[in-house]
Amino acid sequence: MTNDILINNKKSWDIVAHHFNGKDALPSYGPFTQTEDELGLLENISLRRVLDIGCGSGHSLKYMSDKGASEIWGVDLSVSQIATANETLKGLNPHLYCAPMEKDVGIPKEYFDLVYSIYAIGWSTDLSATFKLIYDYLLFGGYFLFSWDHPLYPHLKSEDGRIYLDGSYQNEGTVTYNNFKGENAPMVIPTRKMSTYINELIKAGFTIEQVIESDTPSSLTSIEDEVSDRYYSLYKARKFPTTMIIKARKL
Repeated sequence: MTNDILINNKKSWDIVAHHFNGKDALPSYGPFTQTEDELGLLENISLRRVLDIGCGSGHSLKYMSDKGASEIWGVDLSVSQIATANETLKGLNPHLYCAPMEKDVGIPKEYFDLVYSIYAIGWSTDLSATFKLIYDYLLFGGYFLFSWDHPLYPHLKSEDGRIYLDGSYQNEGTVTYNNFKGENAPMVIPTRKMSTYINELIKAGFTIEQVIESDTPSSLTSIEDEVSDRYYSLYKARKFPTTMIIKARKL
C-alpha cells in the first residue's frame, strides 16, 4: 500500500510542482505562520552541512547557502521539483536526490549539523522510518527542525465564517484529494495526531526542545480580518494555528 501511494504521489507531484515554485520556503515556515526572522529557531548556519527533506524548488536550500552553509543537500520525491531545484541552486554545488524520504538512498549518516523540512514531512508514508533515517543522518549534537500543518487544522472547516470540527481527529489514516491544485493529480496525504509526531520523534531517539503552534506573522498585524472559507486564510489562522513547528536534537 505504501509503495502504491508513493508511486501515485510521485506522478501527481510532477504535474503540480509548478504551483509550489518558491512557496513554503525559508524564512517562511508555512502559510500565515511566523517566520524564522520572528522565531529564531535556526542556530549559526555558517560552515554547517544541511539536509532538506522534501526540498521542493530549492529555495530553502538557497536561503541556507546565503546564510553560509558549507554543503547543501536535499531529497524530494518529484523529478520536476528536483529539476527546478537544480536551476534555483545553479553554481552552488547542491547534492540532490530524487527519492522518497522514507527510503535509505545513500545519503551520508552521522554527517549533518542540521536536517530540516518545511511543509513536507507530513507526506511521509512511514513516519517511523523517516524519523529514524533523519536521526541517523545527524551528527551527535545536531538538530532536526520541521514544520507542517497543525494536525487539527485539516479537520477545521469554515462556512460563512463559522469554524467547526469536521470528522474525527482521533481517526488516523489518509485523505485523498482527487484534483489537487485543480489538476488531474490525485494525492494521498496521511492524517496524524500531534501526539504521533511527538512520540515517533522520541522513539527515534530525539530529545524534543520546542513545539510551536504558530501565531500569525507580525507583518500581517495591521491587516483586518476578512471572513474567508478558504482552507488557508488569515481569518482562520487568527483563531487557530495553521502550522506546528518542532525542533528536536540528537544527543
